[in-house]
Amino acid sequence: MIYDEYDYKIPEGKRIRLIIDSDVKNEADDPYAIIHALLSPKFDNRGIVAAHFGSVRSPHSMQDSDTELKHILQLMGLPEELAHPGASKPLTQRNGQLITDGVAAVPGQKPPSDGARFIIEEALREDTKEPLYVVCMGPLTDMALAWICEPSIARKLTCIWIGGGAYPYGGFEYNLSNDILAAQTVMHSDLPLWQIPRDVYSEVLVSMAELQYKVKGCGILGRYLFEQLEQCSHTPASMATNRTGEFWCLGDSPGIGVLLADQLFGYEWRKAPGIRPDMTYTEEPDNREIKVYHRVNSRYILEDFFAKLALYAQRQGTK
Repeated sequence: MIYDEYDYKIPEGKRIRLIIDSDVKNEADDPYAIIHALLSPKFDNRGIVAAHFGSVRSPHSMQDSDTELKHILQLMGLPEELAHPGASKPLTQRNGQLITDGVAAVPGQKPPSDGARFIIEEALREDTKEPLYVVCMGPLTDMALAWICEPSIARKLTCIWIGGGAYPYGGFEYNLSNDILAAQTVMHSDLPLWQIPRDVYSEVLVSMAELQYKVKGCGILGRYLFEQLEQCSHTPASMATNRTGEFWCLGDSPGIGVLLADQLFGYEWRKAPGIRPDMTYTEEPDNREIKVYHRVNSRYILEDFFAKLALYAQRQGTK
């Protein structure tokens, strides 16, 4: 594996299985989080699901994510088989059933996406004792499909979602906006869920100068990360935000960071909310409790990533 040459080992019983579900071509921060995970020896990286990001920025967004994901794997010398295409469209409702890509999600039947099928298969594995976590960095479409088609996975995995508005009111949030029905489904399921909402993941800020200094010089991988982010900063979608050209938000990285270090005292357990069509929250006293983060340790998350990227580049340079 990539990290066999680290000078430290993960203690027995501390490794976990990891699946990432990412709309990786949507914005430039997803590749940072994905590569952070692939460079971390705590994780048995089982695969990555390519997620859609709606149709406003691209009519074939899931396919764009899949292509970008395979490019990352190629840069790292990893097999493309780690990539699994997810649903290409958000969920819609027809005659009481949830549908995507023209196929209904039905309990006990094959799910409508390869990504959801992969999540189910990995969750139901019996040849390992390592716990399974699924980090969703975009819409919850494939996670919802997997649970609908095989509800028993709720006893087999924990879902971590980068998404949803700030508590207590909620409101617009990009990942949520790309599949509100999927988020409603997951919130009303019995899936163990850790949520990192918009106000929290937005805390992970980096300067462009910092990225040039600490990332760009780290070989082919570092140059790719820096250049694709700098290019993204000039797109109309980025220009329409409050970004000034001097900073970026690595908002998907907390999904990896909270698994590397649980960010103790930075969360609370609260009843999973309902979600209205306008993306505001409603109180649901009968729902299960979920873990909701109200802060993350940006210093730890970023410095761990910078160190692992530098060590990776150093090792590549000596081979």
